[in-house]
Amino acid sequence: MARRGAHAVPDLVARARAGDPAAVARLITLVEDASPLLREVMAAIGPDAGRAHVLGITGAPGVGKSTTTNALVAGMRRAGRRVGVLAIDPSSPFSGGALLGDRVRMGDHALDRDVYIRSMGARGHLGGLAWSTPQAVRVLDAAGCDVVVVETVGVGQSEVEVAGLADTTLVLLAPGMGDGIQAAKAGILEIGDVYAVNKADREGADRTRRELRTMLAMAERRDGAWRPPVVQTVASTGAGIDDLLAEVDRHAAWLRESGELARRRTLRARREVEAIALAALRERWARADSGADLDALAERVAAGEVDPYAAADDLIADGVEPGRTTGRAAD
Repeated sequence: MARRGAHAVPDLVARARAGDPAAVARLITLVEDASPLLREVMAAIGPDAGRAHVLGITGAPGVGKSTTTNALVAGMRRAGRRVGVLAIDPSSPFSGGALLGDRVRMGDHALDRDVYIRSMGARGHLGGLAWSTPQAVRVLDAAGCDVVVVETVGVGQSEVEVAGLADTTLVLLAPGMGDGIQAAKAGILEIGDVYAVNKADREGADRTRRELRTMLAMAERRDGAWRPPVVQTVASTGAGIDDLLAEVDRHAAWLRESGELARRRTLRARREVEAIALAALRERWARADSGADLDALAERVAAGEVDPYAAADDLIADGVEPGRTTGRAAD
């Protein structure tokens, strides 16, 4: 079975490059399931990754993230771009799958072969993303998408992890939700490249925009730094969406011209490598029979014979070998 699956990877990758939705879906499923074939998949798609612009969309529940994403995708398609959407949803407590299913809310694009929409369950991962999101972005990138849109789970305004994944981070706010004050509290002002006050046909939209602009103007920025614009939109009608897309494109151009794009992507790759390495270390730890060592060290730490840092160093330095408590902690 594993051997057949291994032979299937080159075929899946070739079909995904050709825009086959079923092949893209299968590759992302391998990512979500942390399949043993994942290393082969990443090696195969590596040369094709790094071409798509990654747009992260975040904001508090109720600001209209899915509606805005739907409208933005329509605008991108009018411009002839192939688009991939990763909509991160709360997970079902029973199956672990996506609970809400953004495919339903973005049904306008269901029959468009140049739009791929995938709902992914957060599965308890904090920060508004699923743990497998970076690898899923790589799959859509390699599949020929010009833009990959990542819509966060909407758990609140602390979901700033998307800024480490996206080339451009779009922050949505809405009037009458206290977003202006909350943004200053939660650090949203530090992650956004473009801001949109959605539902701008509601009372208080102008005031929210003014407050946001004032707070952005007060932020310290180095010379030549990007100054985030604030756009008003009504995503349900499409009002302001073209202006919003223009600002996203303007930021993409600035990223390339300033060299910031390369810097961000290098930092993103570093975080991804670090996360994979840490996951591998945790897996090795789980497989190792380190209980006896750890229990012995814990008793010595509790008795004041050794400090916890020295004990941890000993456990790591000795390669988590069962039955050994040598090194500094055992001196």
